[in-house]
Amino acid sequence: MAKFAVIGLGKFGMTVATTLFERGAEVIAIDTDKSLVDEINNQVSVAINLNSTDEKALKMNRIQDVDAVILAIGNNIEVSVLTTVILKKLGVSNIHAKVDSKVHARILELLGIHNIIFPEEQIGRQLANTLIASNIIDYMEISSGHSIVEIIVPDEWVGKTLQQLALPTKKGVNIIAIKYTTQSVTEDGENIIKNEINDLPGANDIINEEDVMVLIGPKARIDKLIEETNKKG
Repeated sequence: MAKFAVIGLGKFGMTVATTLFERGAEVIAIDTDKSLVDEINNQVSVAINLNSTDEKALKMNRIQDVDAVILAIGNNIEVSVLTTVILKKLGVSNIHAKVDSKVHARILELLGIHNIIFPEEQIGRQLANTLIASNIIDYMEISSGHSIVEIIVPDEWVGKTLQQLALPTKKGVNIIAIKYTTQSVTEDGENIIKNEINDLPGANDIINEEDVMVLIGPKARIDKLIEETNKKG
């Protein structure tokens, strides 16, 4: 079972911690505010009231044994930086840090933290991308420099197989899944519409009108594909 620690239980940290736990992970939730620790107590594996700059306390709670630490202290640079130093000293290499400013991000980058999260900025970019292109349902940037997009298939893709489209070789993006709807009629004459997903699409699968494709690829490649298909649409 994957094991995570979330340090800082604001809205962001609280959401990450409870979602990870709901998905079956073991989660240690940490904050200096006892009321927040009490609030999340029954929604994670362990909730601990402690100061994350206390090296001895972190070590006693086996923070060094987790698969990743989500450092969700964005509004206090000093505590965030000190906690980062301690985590690295204890041997935690997989750290995802929430920041609220470019300065904060730069300091953590200098400390060797590469998984930097700007929640508001990323949500803003996601919204902008879905507004600017009418065929985009959802757009998400991930920390590896890649993006995931849900795109309504353009007309020129309809009727073609995935092999004919050859998106990995021609566009440099990969297909994760194809979403589509099916219709049926009950014995009483009621129309039933179901949302289906093909999460193992094959080379011979044919693209139909109104299908939604879930694609992943380098951000620059995804953005270029969005621009090309939106112009044609």
